[in-house]
Amino acid sequence: MSFQSQRIRAAARFGFISLAAAVLLWPAVSMAAADPDKIAVNVDQAKLIKMPTGIATIVVGNPLIADVTLQNGGVVVVTGKGYGATNFIALDRTGQVLVDRQIMVEGPPSDQLVTVYRGIDRETYSCMPVCQRRITLGDADTYFKATMDQAGTLSSQASGSAAGAKPNN
Repeated sequence: MSFQSQRIRAAARFGFISLAAAVLLWPAVSMAAADPDKIAVNVDQAKLIKMPTGIATIVVGNPLIADVTLQNGGVVVVTGKGYGATNFIALDRTGQVLVDRQIMVEGPPSDQLVTVYRGIDRETYSCMPVCQRRITLGDADTYFKATMDQAGTLSSQASGSAAGAKPNN
């Protein structure tokens, strides 16, 4: 056997071993801890994050994507408002940066929604356990507006009923 063919066989064995190692290690790599500098939140949901003490100011890169609100005890509430990525920076009273973190806002899990397409128009429904209208960014304008109008009407009627209600004595 020539030296060249021995090198080819050795390289082929090494390639097979590398491939086998990659296949075996893939689950461990895919289950690795999430990046601690990134906060993942779904649109229309909130997440509580513990922050260092002394935060005086919070700056959000794009408030159309996420909202960040400081609460007592060094806790911030991160609310997903639109799809995409942005960041927030927390400063102390002297302007020193305490935190600079990335926020990733994603849609709700697809197994919780049913999407109906009518040509290019889209409607979204939450079917847990019964299908109900659920507005989602990207839904058709008429569907979105009609659903928002209904929700607004319901909310104002509920507020009006509560304000006009008299206690039973």
